[in-house]
Amino acid sequence: MTLRGACAAISGAAIFVFLAGCNAGQSTSLTSIGNPHSGKQLLSSYSCGACHIIPGIRTARGLVGPPLSFYGDRTMIAGQLPNTPTNLMRWIEHPEDIDPKTAMPDLGVSAEQASDMTAYLYTLRGHRGSQ
Repeated sequence: MTLRGACAAISGAAIFVFLAGCNAGQSTSLTSIGNPHSGKQLLSSYSCGACHIIPGIRTARGLVGPPLSFYGDRTMIAGQLPNTPTNLMRWIEHPEDIDPKTAMPDLGVSAEQASDMTAYLYTLRGHRGSQ
């Protein structure tokens, strides 16, 4: 392979990775992640609304953390991770493992609960889909 061919191949791969990251989480089926209905209930019962505004949860009006509106349209989690179901579940379960200085506490959420919460958060779309 020539130098020009190698550069073209590397550039193509880089563009593919970039574009895949820009669409993170948007083609994933919610049912393959978890139960959005249960996730909504869990977000309420864990009092996530004490820190976050969460559409669909009447009491979720917190101003400590970012609002979770349009979460399904976002590309990053906590400004550090690509927004994928796996990364979001990790963040919900153990946020301090990803960012030791985060204000988000480890609430003891199980893997199954994090899956359900993730499924609900991915229903929150608005910029390119319906909320």
